[in-house]
Amino acid sequence: MILFLISFVAGVLTVLAPCVLPLLPVVVGGSVAGERNWRKAYVISVSLGLSVFLFTFLLKVTTAFIDVPQGFWELVSGGILVLFGVAMLFPWLWDGLGIVNKMNLASNRALGEGYRKQSFWGDVLMGAALGPVFSSCSPTYFVILATVLPASYLVGTLDLIAYCIGLSGFLLLIALLGQRLVDKLGIAIDPSGWFRKSIGVLFLLVGLAVLTGTMAKLEAWMLANGFDATRIEQHLLGAGKDNNASGASATSTAQLSDSEKSKIFQKAPELVAPDGYINTEGKPVTIAEFKGKKVVLLDIWTYSCINCQRTLPYLKMWYDRYESEGLEIIGIHTPEFSFEKVQKNVEQAVKGFGIKYPVVLDNEYRTWNALGNQYWPRKYLIDIDGYIVYDHIGEGNYDETEKAIQKALAERAARLGEAAPEMPSDIAIDTSTPSAGSVGSPETYFGASRNEYLANGKIGTLGAQTLVMPTVIRPNQLYLSGTWQFNPEYAVNTTAGARIRFRYSAKSVYFVGSADSPVSLKVTIDGALPGSSAGADVDAEGKATVGSDRLYKLIEGADYGEHTIDIEILSPGLNAYTFTFG
Repeated sequence: MILFLISFVAGVLTVLAPCVLPLLPVVVGGSVAGERNWRKAYVISVSLGLSVFLFTFLLKVTTAFIDVPQGFWELVSGGILVLFGVAMLFPWLWDGLGIVNKMNLASNRALGEGYRKQSFWGDVLMGAALGPVFSSCSPTYFVILATVLPASYLVGTLDLIAYCIGLSGFLLLIALLGQRLVDKLGIAIDPSGWFRKSIGVLFLLVGLAVLTGTMAKLEAWMLANGFDATRIEQHLLGAGKDNNASGASATSTAQLSDSEKSKIFQKAPELVAPDGYINTEGKPVTIAEFKGKKVVLLDIWTYSCINCQRTLPYLKMWYDRYESEGLEIIGIHTPEFSFEKVQKNVEQAVKGFGIKYPVVLDNEYRTWNALGNQYWPRKYLIDIDGYIVYDHIGEGNYDETEKAIQKALAERAARLGEAAPEMPSDIAIDTSTPSAGSVGSPETYFGASRNEYLANGKIGTLGAQTLVMPTVIRPNQLYLSGTWQFNPEYAVNTTAGARIRFRYSAKSVYFVGSADSPVSLKVTIDGALPGSSAGADVDAEGKATVGSDRLYKLIEGADYGEHTIDIEILSPGLNAYTFTFG
């Protein structure tokens, strides 16, 4: 019942999420840009909710879309919005399309006339196109998709309906308020008038923003400035778990039947088609094999992620402390970059980090999707009965996580009739994670598929570009000089003496890169050698060598502040993937 109410609230909050707020003008504009305004608002809102509902069940009954990235649905939605915008601005273009003329002559003329004629099916298409984009913004939606539906289709369906009602209902309210404002202002909806054309321009701009990735940049800015309604939703989810699960003692929880437990917790999905195993002596590992025997902590990570790396000391400590008491840790290595799919690279990283517990390669995101995950790192604690009793996103809260592990192990001992394990009193406390307001620079990618912060080159463009370093450098913008070959994931300099410059707000700078043959770098900060601020991969002379595919620590300062890092690349061949900051 609590998840049902949270699902309804989640639907409302999704409308206020950073990845949805920029689309609200389209929904409001679409509902007032023609005749029969009240009907349009209802049709668009209900169609959007139904598309979320049907799309969810499509994902559960087929694997056809399991590997389809979110960007595909943004491409579809953006393309439809652009089409509508063009049709509203230039109706003669729409009428001139041969396919439209054929459709107008066919029995489905209403569909052929489409959105330009304000038809019912045009309104349906508008709502349905936005559905997948809206749903992807909600943590609760993914809980329903990955855990509740497989465990109970009845409960999952009711929760999903509650989510869709909250989403559609709040959108309808916003659309109707928009209509009242238009009526009050006395704006006439003339098919060739200025207001309708303004809505067309709005559709076109938002559609292009979705297609080009500008919407993602706007979302990142909103997140950085505190406009994140999903935090409220995550808090509600956590409160729901705490009220229903964490408050019960180990003994009372152990006495619950499986059916009673299923009403409190969510069942953990099985690992889906792993692409390889490390630290298992070549044997497969599953969650099912530990049911009734051990507590399992799943850690979703990838080896070049600095946030993931900072959690590893705690994971290794917990494995040393609690492995003999019945804890098993399984690392789910889900790659961000192609080189992280190579098992040899992951094996070297696992060995270098000193990881002893099993690591499973999830190269195709199958287990990631089954869990409904969107984050690195993330931890799921699975009790002896196979239920997820604790879930934490990102770094921090290590004391809370360790207490959850201790509680699950105490429950295990009670269930198996064993003596209660002796738990260490020195619970882990995080002292390294930067506070939320300390880092003011976003993760910045070099590859053409995500280089929206490239300031002096063509964003999202594959191929060679020769760039010149400007004299004025703006904060949080990526500047390059020399000739660079832009690939989807990375950019590689093809000339010696190329440079990278970035004005950041943080105390540490990390760089993900590689080179077929070792490449030397000269690193300066604010025009001088890094000195005591040099990272582990930079020597006293500011020199660094990039070779293997990994994360390199360039700057590790003592204090947070605004600085400019300058990197001179002494020879061609540096594959630059991303900057991250800490």
